Amino acid sequence: MRQIFFDTETTGLEADKGDRIIEIGCVEMVNRQLTGNNLHLYINPERASHEDALRVHGLTEAFLSDKPKFAEIAQQLLDFLRGAELVIHNAAFDVGFVNAELKRLKLGAITDHVDSVRDTLLMAREMFPGKANSLDALCRRLEVDNSSRVLHGALLDAKLLADVYINMTRGQDALLMDEHAESGPQDMGGSVESVDLSQFQLPVLTASEDEVQAHARMLKDLDKAAGGVSKWRSFFPAAENMA
Repeated sequence: MRQIFFDTETTGLEADKGDRIIEIGCVEMVNRQLTGNNLHLYINPERASHEDALRVHGLTEAFLSDKPKFAEIAQQLLDFLRGAELVIHNAAFDVGFVNAELKRLKLGAITDHVDSVRDTLLMAREMFPGKANSLDALCRRLEVDNSSRVLHGALLDAKLLADVYINMTRGQDALLMDEHAESGPQDMGGSVESVDLSQFQLPVLTASEDEVQAHARMLKDLDKAAGGVSKWRSFFPAAENMA
C-alpha cells in the first residue's frame, strides 16, 4: 500500500478568494515503511502572503520570487501522487487549495489522480474526542518529537504527520490490511500443505549440576526477600525439590 503524507503552506486561508499554494511537502510510505522518496516544492504564488500567514511559515515574497509557478510543477506533482492514498491533517483545507490550482489549469480535481484521501484530523477527533487535535497536540500526546518545528514547513509537517499516523494506527486491525497482509494461500493458487509434527524429535536440554545449584541458590534468595516462601514456588511446585 502506497501512502503519501501531504502538506501545503499558503499565502492565506481562502483559496476561493485568490490565496495560493507556496510550498508542498510529500513523504512516501509503502507498506508502513518510509521510503525516503519524498517531494518538496517551493512555488511562486505571484502574490504576497497575508501577514498572519507569513508569521506562520516565514516564506517571504522575495524568497519565492524566483521559484517555479504552480503550472510549471503541476505535472511533476501529479506524477508523484498518482495512485497513492493521500494522508492529510485537515484534508479539506489542503485539498481545497490543490483543487483550486488544478482548476486554473483544467486538470480536474486531486481525487481524479489519487486513489483516496484520508484525513487524520477526523481520525484524531474520533480517537480523542473533546481534546485538542492539532498536529502539535498530537505530537505531544503520542510522544513524537517536534522540537525542530519553530516555523511551519510543508515537508517537516508531512514527516511529523507520518510519525503521528504510525502511532495513531499502531495495534489496530487496519494495520494488517495492506497488500502483503491481504495475500494468503488463495493468492498462491492452492492450500497450504500440512506437516506431520510427530516426525520431529525435539531435543531436550538438561541443566548441568552447576546450573541446578545456581537455581537453588536463586530460589533461596527469593524466599529470603519475600520473608517466607516466595510466590514463585506456588506456580512451580517442582521447585520445592530444589530448596
